[in-house]
Amino acid sequence: MKQEQHNHQKRLVSVALKLAKPTAYFTLLLLTYTLGYLSSPSATSLPSTPTPTINELTNLPSQLDNFRVTSHCADPLPAELVRQTILHRVYNGTSPFEGFPPAHVSSLLRHQRIKGWGSTGAVFDHLIQKVKPRTIIEVGSFLGASAIHMAGLTRELGLDTQILCIDDFRGWPGFRDRFKDIQMINGEVLLMYQFMQNLVSKNASESVLPVPFSSASALGKLCEWGVYGDLIEVDAGHDFLSAWSDINRAYRVLRPGGVIFGHDYFTSADDRGVRRAVNLFARIHGLKIKLDGQHWVIDSTN
Repeated sequence: MKQEQHNHQKRLVSVALKLAKPTAYFTLLLLTYTLGYLSSPSATSLPSTPTPTINELTNLPSQLDNFRVTSHCADPLPAELVRQTILHRVYNGTSPFEGFPPAHVSSLLRHQRIKGWGSTGAVFDHLIQKVKPRTIIEVGSFLGASAIHMAGLTRELGLDTQILCIDDFRGWPGFRDRFKDIQMINGEVLLMYQFMQNLVSKNASESVLPVPFSSASALGKLCEWGVYGDLIEVDAGHDFLSAWSDINRAYRVLRPGGVIFGHDYFTSADDRGVRRAVNLFARIHGLKIKLDGQHWVIDSTN
């Protein structure tokens, strides 16, 4: 009897040892993992990247590195050569208004279809009287409302001013929902033709020229060709990245002592669009922003 009890106890001990080994291994593994986790740097202890200061941003090699600008601006051309240069570089030396409108679109254009936003604000009169520009560069023209208004103001002052209108004249996705009268042929919207027709109707074709490319490519080429503006209006894309790119590139072709300005400083985008781009640009370059209605103004001399 005692022998049987002893054998039974031995079997229990043997089973317990067999069960204890994997349990011990598992416990040891869990303990090792726990110690390793606790000894490693936690997410909260990772060194944070400090926010760069304005001075640090200013000391970057070039703010335009963000846009991979590799070209160098040529020396400024005399104002009297600006129109000739654009005609030569963009239109093979022939005015786009010669023989305008072409027969295949003439019946599709309205005699006059002028539309803009903030295009006749007092800021235009204020700045043109102050700067008396020989060359104006407009980034974002649409149907030419502000360009036509500026052409009229310079004419009243007796100025011989050329206005270069940079726009791809494609509008934006869905813009024809609001402008159904702007016709389309084989997917090509007739926005540039209507823009030109508006100029003709206002007798402004000798003082205004379309530069029908994206703002980035057109401003880059003006820089290479030495075409600078005494007054530059930036009113194209209203999101932060578009406005930031346009302002930086436009500022490169602003003549010393010139003024750059634009619309939509106060919009529903609040500080996420144009205003953010303007404020950051001014802070980095140590420039002051003045407001004139809905327009922001930066005078390079201040």
